[in-house]
Amino acid sequence: MTTEPANPVAAVRAVLPSLTPAAQSIARIILADPGVVVRSTITEFSAVSGTSEATVVRTARALGFTGYSQLRFALAAAVAKAPERLVPGDLGPDDPLTDVIAKVARAESEALADTAAQLDPVQVADVVTAISEARRVDVYGVAASGLVATDMSHKLLRIGLSSHPFSDAHLALTSAALLRDGDVAVAISTGGETPDVLVPARTAAERGALVVAITNNPRSSLAALAHHTLVSAGRETAFRPGALASRISQLLIVDCIFVGLAQRRYETADAAIRATRQAIDSYHNRSAGDGIRRQP
Repeated sequence: MTTEPANPVAAVRAVLPSLTPAAQSIARIILADPGVVVRSTITEFSAVSGTSEATVVRTARALGFTGYSQLRFALAAAVAKAPERLVPGDLGPDDPLTDVIAKVARAESEALADTAAQLDPVQVADVVTAISEARRVDVYGVAASGLVATDMSHKLLRIGLSSHPFSDAHLALTSAALLRDGDVAVAISTGGETPDVLVPARTAAERGALVVAITNNPRSSLAALAHHTLVSAGRETAFRPGALASRISQLLIVDCIFVGLAQRRYETADAAIRATRQAIDSYHNRSAGDGIRRQP
């Protein structure tokens, strides 16, 4: 790896869906208890995982490390810095609400920290430039990612940029087919393999649009076809499926893009925000006045 992740467990989790079955079994042991790797030589870990040493080395390389030793050192360093961050407590069916609140807050704060640590400022800047200069911006996402897509489109609209969110595959494809060079398509998918997002994104790329992927999996099909990939982080649990766990980190990426755009287009963005705020305030004031007059 060229840059060691702030949380190597998060890096392992991100690429888990792209691994071979043998590598996935080893990765799941790492995710369940990273300390096993820290405490074990490669021979010991091979015995624990029931695989050969060669398979362990190949898995470490597939995870982005040069070998087992670098993986072990990275996990040891992470344990020394913040041992409590590596394996946050899972939510249980009998947890009291006080524990639920603490565990959810901790998981979300860690997702934000991991996402911020692995966000590439150069990629974000390139995305900001592309969207700022785009004729139009499509945003694709379904389910929880669809909520993020709607949020992003609303934010862009608020500063005067033409943007449309799509959670229906047919409508997304219809719009993608009409994109061209100079347009931007933002595709949001936690796993990066959702057909309702992947197919419109591929169509947009074929039409000449610049495609931005927001995904947990940097090795996904979506990331492979995108011109820019922004990686989010989120830890899946029994009560928080992958999409829900990643939503907060996807929103962080959207907010970073939005603020970058507002800075880049400060005068027009500020004027647009003022105009939209005034329009909404006037509507609320008129509605309140009408309500008062209608009272007997």
